[in-house]
Amino acid sequence: MNTGLLIIAAALWGAAAGSFLPRAAYRFSAPAGEPWREECPGGHALKGWLGRASCPECAEGAEGAVAAGYGPRTAPLVIATALVCAALAAATGTRPELGVWLLLAPVGVLLTAVDFRVRRLPDPLTLPFAGAALALLGITALVPEHTGEWTTALLGSLALGGGYFVLFLINPAGMGFGDVKLALGTGAVLGWYGWPTVMLGTFAGFLLGALYGGALVVARRASRKTAIAFGPFLITGAFLGLLVGAYTA
Repeated sequence: MNTGLLIIAAALWGAAAGSFLPRAAYRFSAPAGEPWREECPGGHALKGWLGRASCPECAEGAEGAVAAGYGPRTAPLVIATALVCAALAAATGTRPELGVWLLLAPVGVLLTAVDFRVRRLPDPLTLPFAGAALALLGITALVPEHTGEWTTALLGSLALGGGYFVLFLINPAGMGFGDVKLALGTGAVLGWYGWPTVMLGTFAGFLLGALYGGALVVARRASRKTAIAFGPFLITGAFLGLLVGAYTA
């Protein structure tokens, strides 16, 4: 397939997948310790996990034609997922692991949205993300023309998860256990392209987190001891590392 067509197809896939994320982002955006949201702000029961974050029963207007929105807007999630998938396609090309990246990308965008909103990384997303990454990469390793090693993906998952677990034990206030579980998945995707990619993605995540925290301190919107949602930077760092790893493989 022509590279340009591949990128367009990946972007269209990302846009379509992103359009299903708003309702899940709202339902998962419950503060720590609380159950996932079962109702819209108007008290109506939510049906399903995928789709737009709007409630027909809260509709405005005499005939109820306009559904009331109750969660994140669709457009930013659609655009973000489309751009992520297009970038992954441009870096990976037609190699079979691209299919894995395109399947995992919407979950990464969803996790980023939820953690930014409530500083929580849901187990129903982080643990399946890690399991799916390893399982899909294991299948990809059997397909001709792949570029990567499943063994290194497994070791990368264990190494990054273990490293984050140590950081959690040292400073539980600064590193949530959700980050530890997310690191299992990001370590797997980074490990596919080798240890340099693992180190690059990990470093990028910490650097981005430090820059964001520093910017908040300079803007006086936080202090040096203020905890921030680190999941989005862990995911973004892994994304950047994955782009470099795929492009140079």
